[in-house]
Amino acid sequence: MRSTELTYVPQSTSKRRIGRGIGVAAAIAVAAAVTAPVAAHAATDTGAAESAATKLHDDFNGDGYQDLAVSASYGKVNGKSYAGYVAVVYGSAKGIDLAHKQVISQDTPGIPGVAETQDFYGGGLSAGDLDGDGYADLVVGADGESVGEVRSAGTLAVLWGGPKGLTGGTAVATGTEEDRVDSLHQTLGDFNDDGHLDLATGNRLLSGPFNRTTGAASSRTLALEPAYVADDVAAGDVDHDGITDLVALIHDDSDDDMHDPDYKHRRALYLRGTPDGLSKPVELKNPDGTRMRGGESLGIGDVDKDGFADLVIGRSNDGSGEVDLDDPLLKGGQIGVVHGSAEGPDTSRTTIITQNTPGVPGDSEWADGFGGNISVGDVNADGYADVSTGSSSEDIGEVYAAGQVTVLRGGTSGLSGNGAYSLSQNTKNVPGEAEQNDFFGADTKLLDVNGDGRAELFAGATGENRDGGVWAFPNPVNTPTATGSVSFGAGTLGTVAGSSALGGEFTR
Repeated sequence: MRSTELTYVPQSTSKRRIGRGIGVAAAIAVAAAVTAPVAAHAATDTGAAESAATKLHDDFNGDGYQDLAVSASYGKVNGKSYAGYVAVVYGSAKGIDLAHKQVISQDTPGIPGVAETQDFYGGGLSAGDLDGDGYADLVVGADGESVGEVRSAGTLAVLWGGPKGLTGGTAVATGTEEDRVDSLHQTLGDFNDDGHLDLATGNRLLSGPFNRTTGAASSRTLALEPAYVADDVAAGDVDHDGITDLVALIHDDSDDDMHDPDYKHRRALYLRGTPDGLSKPVELKNPDGTRMRGGESLGIGDVDKDGFADLVIGRSNDGSGEVDLDDPLLKGGQIGVVHGSAEGPDTSRTTIITQNTPGVPGDSEWADGFGGNISVGDVNADGYADVSTGSSSEDIGEVYAAGQVTVLRGGTSGLSGNGAYSLSQNTKNVPGEAEQNDFFGADTKLLDVNGDGRAELFAGATGENRDGGVWAFPNPVNTPTATGSVSFGAGTLGTVAGSSALGGEFTR
């Protein structure tokens, strides 16, 4: 990714990181079981409606509207730099309601922990009804949290939903020297089909049901491969058997040739969900038996509406032109779609999309970061999953690393450039203007906050005014639009501005 003179490095090539390289021990063990999270498009064999847990996804106050949670993990809290906070803006029939919001930190009454320098609270977020009370809950990670003498041990806490929104919380995971918590990579799902949501991270599994006093019913370390760490995790019903599966993108952390986009031997692993939990991880291979390339960002959804959830893998790292690419289509970044099947991901049915794909706005240029910050949702209620992605290092005209967001449409043939569109701060009616190192598109989110069945688009820009901001795009018909779009930052939230990296992380 392109370099920046900003001191806090607000955006990296990985969707799940905002520029911190914390050495979290890798792993996703699978001696035990996990079965995929709440995939908005996961289907069952019976064609039944979405589960109650899925419908409640992101609705923290139970009013029928999904709510937007976003982190500022570099935010200053009560004088503590990089302590971090989370902002929640509630949904309504008119979209997000900026008058109905919360700002939550570890200094908020009832929230576990204490705000401390470099806690990076909010470094990972996920949402779902973990205690089965009918209200979505919010999982918040603090990957910089030290525990005793263990630096950056990491913690996870669940903030509980209710009629008044999020109130109180329970610590559910605390890292140790031997078993740090990877809070950056989170996904929720009923991994063993027992009717309770579970929480999987890049290195552990917390099994439901969750209790407001004791936390998870059980917790165990997950280990995928020694010396490997997670780039992202996501879940969905890839094999269409009614049980969610887990997919992990991982890389080898022992190689240091940082200019090579595949220097970490990135790969993808598939863990099938069963009534007994997750099967052993299977490395995805190309039809010729070679290793399939992993990536930095992952989403799962049914982009061709055949009942099988598909993998949407963002590969935003292109080496910035400093090495010869083994895959020329990596220049500028790419999205790889691997279609689901009864046997799991079918690598014989793949699609590659770049900014040079017909219909996709823009051109593939070194270090654009296309394919970063993947989100999956349905923007026009046609039953096909659509995809948003950021190109946070995209130059807009002559403006370096201003950033851009692109939405791609699903259809009968899967994800394609048909109907694709892009937005930047130089698009008419988008608040603000494209400026150097804004990193617009540092994260993206497709979320239905007005309850009309069509997802709206949200984008974060961690470098905006050197503090960060969030943009909300309405969806009046079947496409998010710049007309009527709004943005908010520290002024709206009443927080302290200054290198907060607001907009670096939405919920999974």
